[in-house]
Amino acid sequence: MRKKVRNVIIIGAAGRDFHNFNTFFRHNKNYNVVAFTAEQIPGIDDRMYPKELAGEDLYPKGIKIYPESKLAELIKEFDVDDCVFAYSDKPYAYVMGISAIVNAAGANFWLMGPNDTMVKSKKPVIAVGATRTGCGKSQTSRKIIEYLVGMGFRVVAVRHPMPYDPDLNKQIVQRFACVDDLKYQNCTIEEMEEYEPHVVTKRNVIYAGVDYEAILKGGKTKDPQTGKWVEMAGAENDPDGCDIVLWDGGNNDFPFYKPDLTIGVADPLRPGAEVSYYPGEVVARMADVIVINKIDSASLDNINTVRANLRKINPTAKQIDAASILTVDKPELLKGKKVLVVEDGPTLTHGEMKIGAGTVAALKHGAELVDPRPYTVGKLSETFKIYPNIGTLLPAMGYGAEQMKDLEKTIANTPCDAVVVGTPIDLPRFIKIKQPVVKVGYELQEIGTPTLKEVLDEFVAKHNLKPKRRKK
Repeated sequence: MRKKVRNVIIIGAAGRDFHNFNTFFRHNKNYNVVAFTAEQIPGIDDRMYPKELAGEDLYPKGIKIYPESKLAELIKEFDVDDCVFAYSDKPYAYVMGISAIVNAAGANFWLMGPNDTMVKSKKPVIAVGATRTGCGKSQTSRKIIEYLVGMGFRVVAVRHPMPYDPDLNKQIVQRFACVDDLKYQNCTIEEMEEYEPHVVTKRNVIYAGVDYEAILKGGKTKDPQTGKWVEMAGAENDPDGCDIVLWDGGNNDFPFYKPDLTIGVADPLRPGAEVSYYPGEVVARMADVIVINKIDSASLDNINTVRANLRKINPTAKQIDAASILTVDKPELLKGKKVLVVEDGPTLTHGEMKIGAGTVAALKHGAELVDPRPYTVGKLSETFKIYPNIGTLLPAMGYGAEQMKDLEKTIANTPCDAVVVGTPIDLPRFIKIKQPVVKVGYELQEIGTPTLKEVLDEFVAKHNLKPKRRKK
């Protein structure tokens, strides 16, 4: 007989899990969320989802977060009926492996969809997602914003969550308008990699946090420095104005906001992922437009494989070809030199990429890669044990102060002529690097037609959008 109130565990990684809870379970008396479990991101288990976020009416003590390794015993301990899988970029075999654990323990396995989890905005929403981590969502988002700002629109970006602070109340709503805001909000390297490229251009502000309805419409949050509760504006009513909300997705998740235009990004360096990873295939199937990125560095066979897979599952989506164009600030430091390449962390770990922008630039300019593995310390050594296929690259792991310190020590330990930084941030601003630094950037460049500009022109015309006149 079906219970009147069903016990639930939400299986996550400090992102989609919290969002699914907030939008569906928080005030739902038919369900009792007894626990979150955490995976994929170091150091996020053994915390509490605080009562202020959980809703004091049903969860006056908050909700405890446990390691995912305890899932089976938690199902038994809490007499759990339903387990919600709520994190991203996992192969189907992994997802169904978790399903087997859940079912064997007696509970139902649940994948929640857009209708129960998307928040509707009063502003037009353009959403950017991908089939895998590291496809090029951020550079695609930046290119879209560049075009829209050029048309005269105020664009507010909202980024997929990365709430790593032990006190999640300090991250309910976050707004970033300048580089100083990154420090004020105590951002980790992982957060800065996503926020900094937006604010340094001064084209737009970017929001993130935990509660995505409050992030959109405004709400209370704790000041990260004073600890006092303050009222924050949301993306829709941003102090600088908002004409269009740009959802900048994380990993390969589908949007938290109901989009008016969905743009997916696929990566021919990892062909087949678009039909074999969750929830990346969801993004590919729901996209109005799909950017096939990195065609400048992928083989023709792989490009054609991705193109055919996308045509099969989403024949109506427009396909845009694009290249990821690299910039190198000091190429003279590369030729014939031994270099340590530091790449974006998540792209190498759960994104499973074998190379990144820094690697491509270093090899193109005749450098020799130094293997950092003999020189790693602390959390960086653990990262290579968890992800042994990373190889001769160093992921810029920085989910907290300890990892950032270990990254600094590992770089200092590694004998090399230069450090090639392939992450989107100015890494030496946050950690000391004694060796010469070569910064590698990357921007999206469409090839042929259609282009993003043509897609956006159609979108603006379809929705009869016009830039508002604003006082300078």
